[in-house]
Amino acid sequence: MALVEMIMPKMGESIMEGTVLKWLKNVGDTIEQDESVLEVATDKVDTEVPAIQGGVLKEILVQEGDVVAVGAPIAIISTNGEDTAAPAPAATEAPAAAPAPQAAAQPAAASADAAVVKLDQPASGRFYSPLVLNIAREEGISMQELEYIPGTGKEGRVSKKDILTYVEGRKNAPQQAAAPQAQPQAQAPVATTQPQAAPAPAAQPQTQAVPAASKPAASYSGNVEIIEMDRMRKMIADRMVDSKRISPHVTSFVEADVTNIVNWRNKWKNDYKRREGENLTFTPIFIDAIAKAIKDFPMINVSVDGGNIIRHKDINIGMAVALPSGNLIVPNIKNADQLNLNGLTKKVNDLANRGRINKLTPDDLAGGTYTVSNVGSFGNVMGTPIIMQPQVAIMAVGAIKKKPAVIETPEGDLIGIRHFMFLSHSYDHRVVDGSLGGMFVRRVADYLENFDVNQSI
Repeated sequence: MALVEMIMPKMGESIMEGTVLKWLKNVGDTIEQDESVLEVATDKVDTEVPAIQGGVLKEILVQEGDVVAVGAPIAIISTNGEDTAAPAPAATEAPAAAPAPQAAAQPAAASADAAVVKLDQPASGRFYSPLVLNIAREEGISMQELEYIPGTGKEGRVSKKDILTYVEGRKNAPQQAAAPQAQPQAQAPVATTQPQAAPAPAAQPQTQAVPAASKPAASYSGNVEIIEMDRMRKMIADRMVDSKRISPHVTSFVEADVTNIVNWRNKWKNDYKRREGENLTFTPIFIDAIAKAIKDFPMINVSVDGGNIIRHKDINIGMAVALPSGNLIVPNIKNADQLNLNGLTKKVNDLANRGRINKLTPDDLAGGTYTVSNVGSFGNVMGTPIIMQPQVAIMAVGAIKKKPAVIETPEGDLIGIRHFMFLSHSYDHRVVDGSLGGMFVRRVADYLENFDVNQSI
């Protein structure tokens, strides 16, 4: 029987680990090569991991909620499907039979429906995955109570299945769910970091926990609704705070006359839609102008590493995409300077469409060297965007508005109706001075204003 070890794949530049969100296949299931087997969350995106080879899933080595390093084994696949039926129960039941190293589960709760199974002693210092902590917060399980839940994962870790089983038993027998000596009336919310010592269940919970978003009744007054941030929003929040802390932001503004671009797009958009089945938007035109300006000012295409400035030869431009949830995600167009306008349009539409249905890969989000955000799509005339670390600059393009303007002609100055938009350029003042930041955004505006209206697409 040929057995193949499936490992946690490398899912993008700088990604060293992933959290197992959900197994899509069970032990004993037949799987095809490249068929999705599990869902994994990284610090950039949630993605599905395909099977490296077809066969039968013989053994699952990691539990849902476990954080797994890139290259670590996660499953065993039998390539010929033989002798897999018998070992399957052992593969799924073995972890449950292994006691946690800290303490054994109480045997008194023999009935699955009648009682809550708890450890004799708290499993202090045990690792808890973000998924388990989120479930604990939602269910109002304190850190002390969490330490009494038996874990079937590696080194006694609590898996998603473990905590859900505990929650179900807790609902059926709430009086038995609390940890020994704990006071349910004053349960402490789940801590966001692991405790440093093994406290007794009743020991000063306020020093090791922070208020959970789902239980803040005493902290707020008035008619309010408490909404806990999802995983992506928490990640965005942390990164935005880090960026403002790391980079001293300065923003320069330029107003550009984009009348020629508006007229050219109006001329071609319907024909392009019929021919390609896709929309012709302004975004690829903006990205094209930014890529050209980066070639003129390569020191805007840099990042900072301690006392070193890293100048990137590749021009990888990220574009902010709004998701249905309201969150933003920034996929990147690799080597944007090497694509013509049609190629940029195809790439922009592909990334935007896959972003909205959560089908982006970690590689789509990695390697960006400069970012553009189209705040005009929300009707905003300008914005002051926050830099995507470790980049040093980002541009916001505002809404296109008609305005009366002075037009210079051989016969003299005339008043006409033109289309204008603001460009907002935020840059890291550690390495980008006002002259470079200002000249760069002016050059982008020049490329937009001198757009070739005679070109086709």
